[in-house]
Amino acid sequence: MALPETAYTRASSYLLLDVAGQACALPREAVREVLPLPDLFQPPTGGSWLAGFLNLGGNPVPVIDLARLFGLRAGRSDPGLYAHLVVVADGGRALLVDRASDLVSVTPDAVRAVEPGQTLNGCVEAEITVRGRLVHALSLARILTEEENGRVEALARAARSRLADLPAA
Repeated sequence: MALPETAYTRASSYLLLDVAGQACALPREAVREVLPLPDLFQPPTGGSWLAGFLNLGGNPVPVIDLARLFGLRAGRSDPGLYAHLVVVADGGRALLVDRASDLVSVTPDAVRAVEPGQTLNGCVEAEITVRGRLVHALSLARILTEEENGRVEALARAARSRLADLPAA
C-alpha cells in the first residue's frame, strides 16, 4: 500500500523518545530543540498531564507530560534523571519525555502508515522500524484533542497575562 504524502513519509530523520518504556519518535523537522528538564511553573488548575509551563524567553510554553497523557504513568511523580523537554518546531508546546535518546535516519520502506482510528485521536500516524524494533511515530497535531488544545491555550493565555502584569526584570 502506498503511503499518503505526510511529514512521516517525507522525513528521513527521526528523534527517538522513551515515554514510560514505550518507544516513540518525531520527525526531525517537528522538533525545535531538546532541553534538559528545568524548573517548571505549575498552575494549580493544570490537570495531571500538564506538567507546567516553561519560561522560554518570557513566553510561557505549555509542557505536556506524554507518559501521563497516554495513561502510561499514573499520578504526579518526579521526572527521572534523564528526562528531557522536546520543544516543538513552532515553539508553542514542549513535550516531557523520559528520554530523548537518538536521532536516526530511516528509509521510506521502514515507515508504515497507521489508520487514524487505531489510536486515540489518531495520535500515532506511522510505525517505523529502527534497528529491528517497531517505534510509534507521533502526530504533533493529534497528540491532544481539539478541546484539550483549547483548554491548554486558555491556560497559556492566562500565564502570559500574569507575566505581562509583572515589571521586567
